[in-house]
Amino acid sequence: MDLSNLKPAKGSVKERKRIGRGQGSGKGGTSTRGHKGAKQRSGYERKLGFEGGQMPLQRRIPKYGFTNRNRVEYKAINIGTLQNLAEKLNVEKIDIPTLMSAGLISKNHLVKILAKGELNRKLEVHAHAFSKKAIEAIEAKNGTVVKI
Repeated sequence: MDLSNLKPAKGSVKERKRIGRGQGSGKGGTSTRGHKGAKQRSGYERKLGFEGGQMPLQRRIPKYGFTNRNRVEYKAINIGTLQNLAEKLNVEKIDIPTLMSAGLISKNHLVKILAKGELNRKLEVHAHAFSKKAIEAIEAKNGTVVKI
């Protein structure tokens, strides 16, 4: 045995079907695309949601609702979470970079502090918004609230 007589195993290599190369090939004429219609034409691409000419679902169902363009979306963080974070990192000041490094928010989030949970230590908290009860809870422990 040498490199000059190596061959693939019998039946392992198929020849590809050459479509549209004349009638003699048996794959000429319509070239396996069928007769007439969009699918037979070159460059055919079915539109998203197309249902064969039937009125598509997104047009059958009525529009409803309203989206307020001025809505400000906040990432809510409870003071209980701040308490756990302060204990874990042993810090007195919690700001946006601290929350980002803890994996609680990403760089584009606006943060709102809410009052769920217990706060047992004095903290300086920096955030974009606070609920009234959260402000009361932080200031009850002689902490400070800083709105960014």
